[in-house]
Amino acid sequence: MPYVDVQLGNDYATFFYQTNSGTGYASGIDPSKPTVLVLHPDLLDTTWVAQQFGDPRLDAQYNLISFDRRNAGKTQSRFSAKHDSYTDAVDVAIFCSELRLPPVHVLTSGPYGGDVGARFCVLFPEMAKSLTMITPGAGRNADGDINALEEMFFMWETADDLQTLEFSLNQIVQYICGSDVDQDLADDLIAYYERVYPPFRAARIGQLANAQLNRQPLSKLELASLNVPCLLIKGDRESLWPKANVEAMAADMTRVPGGVKIVAVKGGRGYMSIQPELASVINRIYAQFLARLPRVDQALRTSVKPLNSRLRQALDDLADLTGDYTLADARDQEVLNSMSFSRSPFKTQQAATKTYKSFVIRQKTGFNPLNSNGRPVRRYSERKHDHWFQGDRHGMSYAGQDHEFDPKPLEREDQNESPREPQVRDIVHNKATIPASLGKMDRTVLGNAYGRASASLPLPPSLGKLLRP
Repeated sequence: MPYVDVQLGNDYATFFYQTNSGTGYASGIDPSKPTVLVLHPDLLDTTWVAQQFGDPRLDAQYNLISFDRRNAGKTQSRFSAKHDSYTDAVDVAIFCSELRLPPVHVLTSGPYGGDVGARFCVLFPEMAKSLTMITPGAGRNADGDINALEEMFFMWETADDLQTLEFSLNQIVQYICGSDVDQDLADDLIAYYERVYPPFRAARIGQLANAQLNRQPLSKLELASLNVPCLLIKGDRESLWPKANVEAMAADMTRVPGGVKIVAVKGGRGYMSIQPELASVINRIYAQFLARLPRVDQALRTSVKPLNSRLRQALDDLADLTGDYTLADARDQEVLNSMSFSRSPFKTQQAATKTYKSFVIRQKTGFNPLNSNGRPVRRYSERKHDHWFQGDRHGMSYAGQDHEFDPKPLEREDQNESPREPQVRDIVHNKATIPASLGKMDRTVLGNAYGRASASLPLPPSLGKLLRP
């Protein structure tokens, strides 16, 4: 898998990417085709863009390229408490600049990825030709959703056994795909999380969670600054982002040429781009959207401005756009990098640093859900429902399970007999006698066995004498 090394100032990162070019490298893209930059879904990596790369409507007509963002997939980067969607947007620009990519059509999936793609288009408009957001984050997350997601992440990071880990990951899967997610897809997602983000890598999970939980939604001024064609794709069953919120978001995009287009996918919910039954519909919609846009020269090009000079210009634009002139302090740096654009509050950075240090220590003794060959020990659907989290049909756990003992033991007729006397009560089954001292299961087995024997062969006289009183 090819990669790009980026080292700017005190920040460094190695971004791994994939493309559908014949050589597998960005240098092999077809100059006669437009280029689509696919930002992988939130909490996932480029292995989950296969639904787009494998669709001939996109693969045959466009150059497709996607890279693992920080803390995702194979990409390696140093820890920074400043990491947020603004820094990720600058990472996208640096990635395109280092590979000398032509202007790209940006395709995002998920609320956080949508913020990254939109801010990239705002700060570096010459690098983008269109923006399409699947399941966009229309506004701020509800406090209840944030609290629930935080609990899921904490249980994920601190799980001490397989059942607890699977339970937390199943909650994450339902959060991003809905409660009616396909079981095979759920198995694949949970296996992916167990393999890539196990508890013994809790520090990496913490960095991922920090960016998601402290998401900064797009402001009205940022939305009004978008001046590229935009398409919003939402599911009609989406509960986190109602239709009214998405329409209000589109209304704020006043500078979009031709107006914003909104498409509702019937039955859609969550991250639709990874669900096969919905991804095909989305790919058709997206291919039709791109077909209506004018084509431009797609040859690889050299950067017009030096990267550091272009980053300084983008930093000034961000300060004017947000009114946050504390960003101007970053101009004093000799070399700018992605973290120079961070708008994460200082208290959030302090909390992120403290959490990261604690998880670095904890992960040394973290639970390992993988077997000796680095694979999950089982699929989620193959588990046994015997954990205290799982209830039976009556809503009970252990108390509702069937046991070998009868709920109401039969009263014995010989309770008053002396225990020293032989307690034998004959029960006749098909002319065979069974001692009453045997248990219920023993009487049943012996009765059936004697019944089969007596049906074919007579009992020997000696056996009859032993069994009869």
